[in-house]
Amino acid sequence: MSASFVRPVDDEPGFGIYVHWPFCAAKCPYCDFNSHVRHRPVDEERFARAFAAELAHMRQRTGPRAVTSVFLGGGTPSLMRPETVGAVLDAIAKQWTVPDGIEVTLEANPSSVEAERFRGYRAAGVNRVSLGVQALDDADLKFLGRLHSVAEALAAIELARETFPRLSFDLIYARPQQSLESWESELNRAIDLAADHLSLYQLTIEEGTPFFALHAARKFAVPDTDHAAELYRLTQEVTAERDLPAYEISNHARPGAESRHNLTYWRYGEYVGVGPGAHGRFVEDGARVVTIAERHPETWADCVETHGHGVVDGEMLTRAEEADEFLLMGLRLAEGIDLARYEQLAGRPLSSRSVSLLQEERLVASLGNSRLRATPAGMVVLDALVADLAR
Repeated sequence: MSASFVRPVDDEPGFGIYVHWPFCAAKCPYCDFNSHVRHRPVDEERFARAFAAELAHMRQRTGPRAVTSVFLGGGTPSLMRPETVGAVLDAIAKQWTVPDGIEVTLEANPSSVEAERFRGYRAAGVNRVSLGVQALDDADLKFLGRLHSVAEALAAIELARETFPRLSFDLIYARPQQSLESWESELNRAIDLAADHLSLYQLTIEEGTPFFALHAARKFAVPDTDHAAELYRLTQEVTAERDLPAYEISNHARPGAESRHNLTYWRYGEYVGVGPGAHGRFVEDGARVVTIAERHPETWADCVETHGHGVVDGEMLTRAEEADEFLLMGLRLAEGIDLARYEQLAGRPLSSRSVSLLQEERLVASLGNSRLRATPAGMVVLDALVADLAR
């Protein structure tokens, strides 16, 4: 696959390929993703064969398409050998048309970064890396269960900037006892380090994680709703002032450097998901279908070897369900939604009464006559806003 610099983002929803590598060196206490720790070496050849087989199955379902982005997520894909990454990218190119220069992203943890491995990913076709930095404070990194230090994170960022045309990294804020002043300082430091993209997430306590039990036992406390809202407001102000504005609730980029793959999700495009626990959403025989793969890695591989795929669940969406998903995803974006597309999906326009009421409350705003977006105040209560619009 060609690994040249990505084309500028256009406004097409796109057709992406998501590949889920489910293995991690350690499970972070806040994480509810489908990730697994193995104390023996993973059989990468077996999983590469299974990815290739499931990709072939998905090609039969989607038909011929042109891929607009590839995302290798996890888990920790940077635990894969570059040869495995190359085999997966070659398998994608075998099934669909992959134009030169499309965005190919790989998630990496600073603790698993090596110069030789990064060069191998670059040679395999990866042209964008997303680093799970999460904090620029050693005490908070320890609290978050991360295996790297700030020094290792800084080294990984420098190496990524030297190796790949594009770089993003993640930070988690609204951490215990985090003040506005300390977050502003850390955020400015992150922007100084960032090339063109930052993902900034508030710490959430997800059921089923170690943090959920610890939080319930009052072993730590997160900022209350008002303080979290102030941290969010500060985040938007600082990033906008530093020319890294939000293009989505939690994602910030310089113009043209937005994540093409994630825009496919938010613009309600189509994507194939392969690997343990992966989800997909694409049009098949004129209807949008959802695919959900077996979550347990080795069981998923068994399913693929037996049936040619690991899909264990799925559904065909109704027009109303598609329209609701389109609203929920699209209103996360600063660009908002295309009203004509909503009407096409739902079979009806948005309620003018609901829109007017939300405009009066300054929760939504029109962009000309064709688009609607959530205001900063609306972003904070997005789920309720979507529920009001979908009535």
